Amino acid sequence: MEKFIFGLAVGMAGGALLVANNCKLLNLVKKNQEDLMTKAESYIDKKLEELESGSKNKETDTEESQ
Repeated sequence: MEKFIFGLAVGMAGGALLVANNCKLLNLVKKNQEDLMTKAESYIDKKLEELESGSKNKETDTEESQ
């Protein structure tokens, strides 16, 4: 999923450079790209937190069972 998001952002940047000739449209595209990257970063951070909390839960379960 992370590779897809990164590819989408890179594709948007490339498309923006090819299509956006006027400054107003270019600024709009840049803003949308920043929003997408912010959402992607928050998604990745959330997944990392879930993985960390999941591994901590497994460690505590293992310690309790011993």
